[in-house]
Amino acid sequence: MLSEEALRNLDEYRRVRAYSATASSSAHLSNGFAYSPAQRNQIRESWDALMRWSKVFRTRKMSGSPLEASKKVVVFGGGSFGTAMGCALARQKADLEVVLLVRDPYLCRDINVLHENTRYLKGFKMPVNVRATTHAPEALAGAQYAVHAVPVQSSRAFLQGVKEYLPSTVPIICVSKGLEVGSGQMMSELIPSALERKQPAVFLSGPSFAKEVMQGRPTGVVAACKDAELAKTVQSLFASPTMRVNMTTDVVGVEICGALKNVLAIAAGIVEGMDLGHNALAALVAQGCAEIRWLSEKMGAKPTTMSGLSGLGDIMLTCYGDLSRNRSVGIRLGRGERLEDILASSSQVAEGVATAGVVVGLARKYRVSLPVLTAVAQVLDNNLTAREAVFHIMDLPQIEEA
Repeated sequence: MLSEEALRNLDEYRRVRAYSATASSSAHLSNGFAYSPAQRNQIRESWDALMRWSKVFRTRKMSGSPLEASKKVVVFGGGSFGTAMGCALARQKADLEVVLLVRDPYLCRDINVLHENTRYLKGFKMPVNVRATTHAPEALAGAQYAVHAVPVQSSRAFLQGVKEYLPSTVPIICVSKGLEVGSGQMMSELIPSALERKQPAVFLSGPSFAKEVMQGRPTGVVAACKDAELAKTVQSLFASPTMRVNMTTDVVGVEICGALKNVLAIAAGIVEGMDLGHNALAALVAQGCAEIRWLSEKMGAKPTTMSGLSGLGDIMLTCYGDLSRNRSVGIRLGRGERLEDILASSSQVAEGVATAGVVVGLARKYRVSLPVLTAVAQVLDNNLTAREAVFHIMDLPQIEEA
């Protein structure tokens, strides 16, 4: 640490440097100031000490950065969001190797030859330090982080297939949102269950459309992990001038909000597809937000999580954003299309369709009333028409708000 006297002398030394070209041999400066040889030496030593300290600080900061220390990151899945997050990392560090582990050899070829995910992000060029492979051992060899972007319903089989190549010390950064059909598990439960061991994992969630991440538009997300230090590491890894990463230890809150907002977005889309107006849409989303909060708190989540990026932030984006897949499914249901036809014509997964059925079981398990969210499941199962579901919700008892 520099002494106070040395720091006070720095401003004087800057003046010395500014006028050094006109300084005389007697140390009289052209601005009228004069220093003794001893003073000049002390000022110069102070400046040199600061420069040495600053250089050491910068070196330590850069070498200690998770991104700077990383050489390879693997992304599980070749979908839009996994691709976007992989590219976001690759743009920050030109010598970082980002490898997408994909199933489709044709998609793999396009990424490697055309530098474009032609199936899910057509028209967006990928950094040259991003490549793809269908070979798990190759993808995972030497990887320091694994970004998990496989759809929830396919995650168990996928993880079981790669677990022998995935070291137990490599952190998984999970960006998949939803609940597994059958087990009802969140990804924080599914990952150790599928791998049959403990694995460090962070859950990244928040309002973030893949296309806007690829475009480098400002985005805010949350890194959730019970290990605050690991959450901080992931925060440092992804943080950039266009991506803000907050931290929390409330994994349950972040995951439940991320899963249930997809179901609510289907409901919002149904109202929009039926052209019921802005009043109805706002009322439905408000009711849905309350239901998500009721359930998440019953499951042990922090109430404040609901008001953050992974709660209201993600809900607003998914319920109102034109790029929302779940909202699009709802709109088409509201217009009278059959679910089978909607799913058959879509190349990407709308997680809310599978999650809706799981919500019914959670409502029963935790004894909480979720009329909007459970109505979505009934519409998807053909137990109610979209119109019947809306009138069922409107016919609920009127209550006093807390």
